[in-house]
Amino acid sequence: MDWSKIKTIFIITFLILDVYLLYQFLKIRDANKYEVITEASVEEKLKADEIQYVDLPKAPIKDQYLSAKPKIFNKGDIAKLKGQIVSIKDGTTIEAVLEKPVQLSSKFEPADLSNFINDNIFFGDHYQFWEKNDKQNTITYFQENDQNPFYKNINGMITFSFNSDNQIVSYEQTYLEGIEKLTAKEEILPPLKAIEMLHQKGMLKPKSKITKIELGYSTLIQLAASQVLTPTWRFVVNDKESLFVNAFEGQIIQFNSDGKTTVE
Repeated sequence: MDWSKIKTIFIITFLILDVYLLYQFLKIRDANKYEVITEASVEEKLKADEIQYVDLPKAPIKDQYLSAKPKIFNKGDIAKLKGQIVSIKDGTTIEAVLEKPVQLSSKFEPADLSNFINDNIFFGDHYQFWEKNDKQNTITYFQENDQNPFYKNINGMITFSFNSDNQIVSYEQTYLEGIEKLTAKEEILPPLKAIEMLHQKGMLKPKSKITKIELGYSTLIQLAASQVLTPTWRFVVNDKESLFVNAFEGQIIQFNSDGKTTVE
């Protein structure tokens, strides 16, 4: 066989092999590069930290900003309250002592107070149960709008006090009126995105579980005579701690003891 032909065949063969090897190298390099720059999904990050959560709403949710103002109570309002010694504090707070204490069951359920609240409290059906605090001997209800609570709003809550005999003996009440829609409804942050915000800020500890998710409102702007309320996600962690996220902007909301909010 002609040596020049053999040499040509070898050269062509090696060229083909080189092209193939170069192609394989570039393919592997691009794959590795993609793996480096591709960020893990939210679900993957939460799974890595063994953070669990309940089922999330799948459809987009729309909501809007609201405005409201504290009600100024008058003598006509409290005249309707029977079986109570009632006074008005600072115009906006009803202070009442019950003439006949209401006995609670040994294992309290919100239903224990439902009839009393509906029959004896000013607009009692506008509130929903929040918590029972055995250290402070109080039971707290938050005002709601379309079944969405106003979180820790000192201008829209009822605080019952009970004694050592597990009897409701008094309460304080505030109420928000003139609730108006300030804007058209817009799509809010999906709850998974809000969970991601909490995770990024280190608010969700590894192996924790989000046991409840709900939507309510928190005070965005507090004015002298009114306030602006923003949709707010609430996440209950391990059936104990509540974490709040602004459902429009994504900031984490912290409540101060006086009900005012700070954001992170």
